[in-house]
Amino acid sequence: MTVPGRRSSTFIRLLRSGFTDPSTAARLLDADALAAVRSDPVLLDALGATADPDLALLGLVRLAEAQSADDRPVLLDTLVSAKPLRDRLLGVLGASEALGDHLARHPGDWRSLVTYEAADLHPGLPEFERGLADAHDPVRLRVSYRRCLLSIAARDVCGTTDVAQTAAELADLATATLRAALRIATAAAPQDAAQCRLAVIAMGKCGGHELNYVSDVDVIFVGDAANGADEAKAVQAATRLASHLMRICSETTVEGTIWPVDANLRPEGRNGPLVRTLASHLAYYQRWAKTWEFQALLKARAVAGDVELGAAYIEAISPLVWQAAERENFVVDVQKMRRRVVDNIPAAQVDRELKLGPGGLRDVEFAVQLLQLVHGRSDATLHSGSTLDALHALAAGGYVGRADAAQLGDAYRFLRAMEHRIQLYRLRRTHLVPQDEADLRRLGRSMGLRTEPVAELNKAWRRHASVVRRLHEKLFYRPLLDAVAQLTPGETRLSPRAAGQRLEALGYADPTAALRHLEALSSGVTRKAAIQRTLLPVLLGWFADSADPDAGLLNFRKVSDALGKTPWYLRLLRDEGAAAENLARVLSAGRLAPDLLMRAPEAVALLGDPEGLRPRTHEALEQEVLAAVGRAPHAEAAVAAARGVRRRELFRTTAADIIGSYGTEDRPAEEDHGALVDRVGGAVSDLTAATLAGALRAAVGDNWGDTLPTRFAVIGVGRFGGHELGYGSDADVLFVHEPRAGVDEQEAAKAAQAVIAEMRRLLQLPTADPPLLIDADLRPEGRSGPLVRTLGSYAAYYRRWSLTWESQALLRAQPVAGDAELGSRFIDLIDPLRYPVEGLGEDAVREIRRLKARMESERLPRGADPTLHTKLGRGGLSDVEWTVQLMQMRHAWAEPGLRTTRTREALAAAHAAGLIPTEEAQILDEAWVLATRVRNAVMLVRGRAGDTFPTEARELGAVGRYLGYAEGTAGEMLDDYRRTTRRARAVVDELFYGS
Repeated sequence: MTVPGRRSSTFIRLLRSGFTDPSTAARLLDADALAAVRSDPVLLDALGATADPDLALLGLVRLAEAQSADDRPVLLDTLVSAKPLRDRLLGVLGASEALGDHLARHPGDWRSLVTYEAADLHPGLPEFERGLADAHDPVRLRVSYRRCLLSIAARDVCGTTDVAQTAAELADLATATLRAALRIATAAAPQDAAQCRLAVIAMGKCGGHELNYVSDVDVIFVGDAANGADEAKAVQAATRLASHLMRICSETTVEGTIWPVDANLRPEGRNGPLVRTLASHLAYYQRWAKTWEFQALLKARAVAGDVELGAAYIEAISPLVWQAAERENFVVDVQKMRRRVVDNIPAAQVDRELKLGPGGLRDVEFAVQLLQLVHGRSDATLHSGSTLDALHALAAGGYVGRADAAQLGDAYRFLRAMEHRIQLYRLRRTHLVPQDEADLRRLGRSMGLRTEPVAELNKAWRRHASVVRRLHEKLFYRPLLDAVAQLTPGETRLSPRAAGQRLEALGYADPTAALRHLEALSSGVTRKAAIQRTLLPVLLGWFADSADPDAGLLNFRKVSDALGKTPWYLRLLRDEGAAAENLARVLSAGRLAPDLLMRAPEAVALLGDPEGLRPRTHEALEQEVLAAVGRAPHAEAAVAAARGVRRRELFRTTAADIIGSYGTEDRPAEEDHGALVDRVGGAVSDLTAATLAGALRAAVGDNWGDTLPTRFAVIGVGRFGGHELGYGSDADVLFVHEPRAGVDEQEAAKAAQAVIAEMRRLLQLPTADPPLLIDADLRPEGRSGPLVRTLGSYAAYYRRWSLTWESQALLRAQPVAGDAELGSRFIDLIDPLRYPVEGLGEDAVREIRRLKARMESERLPRGADPTLHTKLGRGGLSDVEWTVQLMQMRHAWAEPGLRTTRTREALAAAHAAGLIPTEEAQILDEAWVLATRVRNAVMLVRGRAGDTFPTEARELGAVGRYLGYAEGTAGEMLDDYRRTTRRARAVVDELFYGS
């Protein structure tokens, strides 16, 4: 009798070892059959390492009980002393209820797992044929087949073989089984065998050396006359042998079944004759075969029967397979077939379908086969029936990106491993992921997921399925698009009309022009053209995902023309996983980024560097600009050098913005749009500050050398000072100076005025780059006041004449260039004005509200829709910013967190201080971020600034794609914008206007 304390300790240990039913496990461990080993700690640890310890223990007890009195000690002694056997046997028992049943019925078969020699690790066809050599009837064949299957499963669950090796071993075992079944059928009808030749051609996964544990074995039978027999009678005899072979494998006996032999892939399917001659096969394929039949023949392999006849069949049909891609509507037919497969999945099963569903195994197989059939016409390295081998060859040949191939291969292995383990449990043909918690737990543990097996399994499965679906969608169009690129000599080209129709279907508005670009890029026999022929199908698919595929292709041609002789350019696109996709997204997202790139095409290199899209610091930018200015011979050259840096860095920022918004295969679209907006605003503001520093250095250097008669500083205000500049924003600034010791004040003022004039002149020199305009209208007295003042003059003005709106404008004042110490003193001067002690009086609050209302009524452009104007419209930038600024002026004296020039940072501080509830703060933040993104999108798409949505359909669609909306959903985008800003305006009415 077990004492309670000991029983509790056992239960805890069993639970820790992975048992889910410790009561039953404890009872089984107490079984007489395990008396010799029950106390051995090695056994419990080994059981705990299996996929299902409860199932493994039950199977072990059944196996031990089935042993004879003499054999049981041998089993148990070997079990505890030989780790290889222990791992194999218990691993199988914990993963497969069906193989546990087999061992209970055939208790001596465990001995097949004892050997652990090198030859046993990866057996091939000869070993399996020897394993089935004694099978002279269907029943014995099943027993021998399960014994061989037992050894395959043992190597699989122990990790001795990977999923590809396991699938190949299963295919070799199927081949040996077909040969054994044909041998049995021949022995039963020697008279038939004497008058015919029969070859068995494996198709599908068996033909491709990638079979499942339980699957139909697809075959085609080829017959011929032997020994001068009549052909018709020979075919009849061959048909009887083939039918008997199928029954031997498929029928159920006391030992169950092996697997169904399916001959429905033969010409005319189940309506056609089971056996045909080689000539009859060829006649059918040459005249009547459908596209999918050639796709199926890609995996054809002679496996049994007459060796010469089988080889002749493969040799005869192979050229037909590799010419199939030239058939009319080839790609369309393949795509339709894939869609039909998905459409026919029951709705209740589609999310559990591991093989046929979206993101399933068939997506990988179809994509790989389609690429093989197109590119394999001229590249024999792609002629493989194995999906993984073919994928490797496609990557090696440059037809698939290395990153794509690696991701797709990893996902395929994972999904195949799941499929294997699901089928192994009961040896049933299924591709559905189980729903029962216990089944999912066993499945997850069998895949090596032990901490939270169910959660980890679901997460990994969904991740891999998502990768497969995404890459399938992309790869599935490559052959279609490759057909419109220049083909190698001797290949048949699609007609321009057919190619144009296909491009038009992908969204190209001018397929004729697209074809011209493709011809120009890919014609010839140079290495450059060969790489382009590999790249273009990929790029065209990415262009087709944009709102303006034609512009993307045209821009790519321009960049390629500019960099075509540069050796690193195409190599970068071919070899760097993200570079080509990044380039395609950037070139098809609008006008601004491509225009910048055309002016500095070498900036393409940024797209292949993992760190290339990170914004550079203000310090690094200013250092580079000042160094470039210092090397220039005169001011104009200096500013040109500064513009070169600005051009490249603007491209870096726009590219990062586009890729962050759209995402790529290696980098999903960012979900935190606020972080993206902050990054763009900070990068453009830092770049503007560095450019102004360069212009200032150039202006001073050409006229005064190293020392200006007066100290000079540039103060950024507005969105510039707030680190919130958009691509098309002006640089709002104030200028301040202070005469150096011994310099006359009038002379100093004259010098400061001259510096400003020269800076403006230099920055306004004609250029194709986006303009950088300096706006000083927020200075004291506005346009009527002096352009630059001394620090003392600012102090006197603010002390006597400053208006409330001027204090408000100073909320975002920040030194950006020039004398840092003078800039810091200016900030010290204005802090009491923008953060008034005790806050604002009611008169000042009313004045701010009155100014805001007046601005709404007077400054909104005539005819503009107030619900869609991002700056001055309802719930737009102005509404949010004035609301936040009013809070700053009222409360910053007491809340240090509000003393910031950045709108979102101030809003967060107001929320943290309890000045605005959480929901209202989120509404304002969302509206501000959205309005900013729209303004950035408009500039990216149109190449010029705008405060409202474009009216032209393609431009509006491009803005939508940037904002994350699918094609054709512009109305939804505008509705969402109106809804977001309407909610923001309600908050503004409450917080700003007090209504």
